[in-house]
Amino acid sequence: MNDRATSLLQLKQVSFTASLSSRYLLQDISFNIDRGDRVALIGASGSGKTTLLRLLNRLEDPGSGQIFFNTLPFTNLPIIQLRREIVLALQEPKLLGMQVEEALSYPLQLQRIAKQEIKERVEKWCRKMRIPEEWRDRNELQLSLGQRQLVAITRALILHPKILLLDEPTSALDVGTSSHLLAVLEEISRDEKVTIIMANHQLELVREFCDRILYLQQGCLIQDTTTERLDWEKLREELRDRDKQIADEWES
Repeated sequence: MNDRATSLLQLKQVSFTASLSSRYLLQDISFNIDRGDRVALIGASGSGKTTLLRLLNRLEDPGSGQIFFNTLPFTNLPIIQLRREIVLALQEPKLLGMQVEEALSYPLQLQRIAKQEIKERVEKWCRKMRIPEEWRDRNELQLSLGQRQLVAITRALILHPKILLLDEPTSALDVGTSSHLLAVLEEISRDEKVTIIMANHQLELVREFCDRILYLQQGCLIQDTTTERLDWEKLREELRDRDKQIADEWES
């Protein structure tokens, strides 16, 4: 892996504990990510994937360690600026009471982008992401979870981020929509060198799309490897066993 002098993103011994607790949600996490990388965060429920995404968007700050973006510490960058460069689409997104058209336009309005450019960007990405015209005047209560996910990812892409963070982006999408989404993400990664970091439990999609795997277990990074080098059968077995253990603990 490259050092901080050339990496787009670097985590250096990052740890994070739960509020009012000494329990680590993430412990001593270190890795570098470069421009255009397609990275999957893999792990059982509660392994720290979503917590890590939240740290990368500064919804939370580490208890210890440092995160660097373009060689600068996160804490040296204004949060608004950082979140324009590193954009997060959550698994259960909110449209903040807005209709779809307004939700897609609003982040660009905050940047004082000209109305015509906003209109052009919204039209471009709605076509590319296959957002139907009839969705445009609907609010989030009139959309399914999968539809809201697609709108939220489209809203993120409209911002032209350098890093796109996705939390289980295909969890509520049908097979056809998932395949199209990954094709669009592959295109922007290849052609525009957008870095994509996604938490995703659908291992076949991960294997097809990502070139690098960060495997988390109980808040620790236990493996950082390429897709080709990962033992997928062993991974599936470990995740099944861990998820069963978690389910048994909840029932006991």
